[in-house]
Amino acid sequence: MKIAEKDFIEINFTGKTADGELFDSNLKENLEKINSNAPVKPFIFGLGQGMFLKGIEDFLIGKELGKYEITLEPKEGFGERDRSFIRMVPLKVFHEKQVRPIAGMMFDFDGRPAKILTVSGGRVTVDFNNPLAGKTVVYNIDVVRKVEDLKEKVNAFNEFLFKKEFPMEIKEKKLILEVDKQLVQFVPMFKEKYKEIFDLDLEAKESEPEKK
Repeated sequence: MKIAEKDFIEINFTGKTADGELFDSNLKENLEKINSNAPVKPFIFGLGQGMFLKGIEDFLIGKELGKYEITLEPKEGFGERDRSFIRMVPLKVFHEKQVRPIAGMMFDFDGRPAKILTVSGGRVTVDFNNPLAGKTVVYNIDVVRKVEDLKEKVNAFNEFLFKKEFPMEIKEKKLILEVDKQLVQFVPMFKEKYKEIFDLDLEAKESEPEKK
């Protein structure tokens, strides 16, 4: 069974640098090795929808279910290093965030991974490049199955966009998602994408508060 663009598939995967450093996986034994708190669960995504690395998606289109080893050069993986992403940040910014900067330290800077290169006086040199930028990476992929259930596909896409699942109802060509109040105006911004992928008209309604 060949898989095509827009198909949703379930995979098990492990990502390593070319020199063998493990950096990502959805397998329990590998997550333990990298001390990751990521949940052990199936990874489901739609091919060609930007839900995984483009180099991997492009490779898998037209392939059969099964196991593959995929080598990605920087331009296909996490990009080349960009010197413009290395910036000077005033020390007081770290104090405001209650962070004591130390050279070599990795931290989350307003949602962006960053590495501290130097600390000198009142200024800190910070590298905002992805830690894997400029590196060749190797992924071992096991394509377990092609996902056919529509709700399972929608759940995977919801998880990708919003990092959570929503109660849903599918009526003919309409998808109704029950979302938190703060998301009622935000979710419909993706109506065109849901229509493109699932051929469903998206409607978001506020979920009812849980009864105490």
